[in-house]
Amino acid sequence: MENITAETLKKRIDSGEKLHIVDVREPHEHAEFNIGGILIPLGDIRAMQVDEIDELRDEEVIVYCRSGARSGQAAMVLETMGFQNIKNLTGGVLAWQEKFGK
Repeated sequence: MENITAETLKKRIDSGEKLHIVDVREPHEHAEFNIGGILIPLGDIRAMQVDEIDELRDEEVIVYCRSGARSGQAAMVLETMGFQNIKNLTGGVLAWQEKFGK
């Protein structure tokens, strides 16, 4: 697992790059604020219910949560499932909001 900063991710989003972003928080957190991507809560990842991203095993997948802790766990689980290129958003949504607001 590698890390990616909020600044780097925002630059890549703003440049129009096609990214595979996964929010591993709970649905109510995702509804309040998200930076894009699909919602697959950590519990689903732990239960290996990742059909939505199964075809991305060889592609870069960026995971995020509130602070970076849950997404770090999700990244480790995804790696054990054979995902090759997982990146964790350092500091999560908190870092994103600190830099760029809501």
